Amino acid sequence: MIDANPAPHPAADLAVHPSPAPVLSARALRRAYGSTLALDGVDLDIRAGESVAIMGPSGSGKSTLLHTLAGIERPDSGSVLFTPANGAAREVTSLGETERSALRRGSFGFVFQSGLLIPELTAVENVALALMVNGTPRAAAMPRAAEWLAALGLGGLEERRIGQLSGGQAQRVAIARAQVTGAQVTFADEPTGALDSGTGAEVLAILMDSTVGRGNTLVMVTHDAEVAARCDRTIRLRDGRILAGHDPAPAAGSPRTAIPGTAK
Repeated sequence: MIDANPAPHPAADLAVHPSPAPVLSARALRRAYGSTLALDGVDLDIRAGESVAIMGPSGSGKSTLLHTLAGIERPDSGSVLFTPANGAAREVTSLGETERSALRRGSFGFVFQSGLLIPELTAVENVALALMVNGTPRAAAMPRAAEWLAALGLGGLEERRIGQLSGGQAQRVAIARAQVTGAQVTFADEPTGALDSGTGAEVLAILMDSTVGRGNTLVMVTHDAEVAARCDRTIRLRDGRILAGHDPAPAAGSPRTAIPGTAK
């Protein structure tokens, strides 16, 4: 059993009963690229401990919304408020680049379709790097990274370079990298888009278990309705506006599979 988060993680029943308090609150987000309006007055609350799928046709503003919520991009107007589990709320959109970078390194995790791993590094080095850029010494970061890889079913593959892994294995490395810092919110952009259906289902299960399964939050862009159906809520965009959303409450006592190698 490992303690994969640097701080004590929330009780397991938080994954079943998400808190009604929003961890992210977006208000009146607008973002234009030339004459193209990518976000057109988006209001959105995302609760702590829930999984949210963002869907819509190409060009609808899905990735722009994800990047704006995560502080990767700044909107032309509007605000995003991040309220951590412990600590004061922070307006992401008003932070400078240095502060937003620190927020992305510590409180947020990222999983992209291509993984964006460093091919020259081994699997364990890729994961440990997320800790080392936050100041953790290599001697402490490497064992913790190895623990996460083992927990996600990659024990024995720590020294392989990314090119020596399958697509599904590489995405597991990306998930481990996103979670090793104890991210409260993980942003995923088409995390299964480059995988076959079977491998994609396995990776999605691991992504869900390692985020909402531990009481944290997952915000995911996807074009796949089956992937979106695994989330607590789906937000649909068209032309930069939210068209519809539904928020079915998880059934009381509904189980979530534990991360491989961890306690249920």
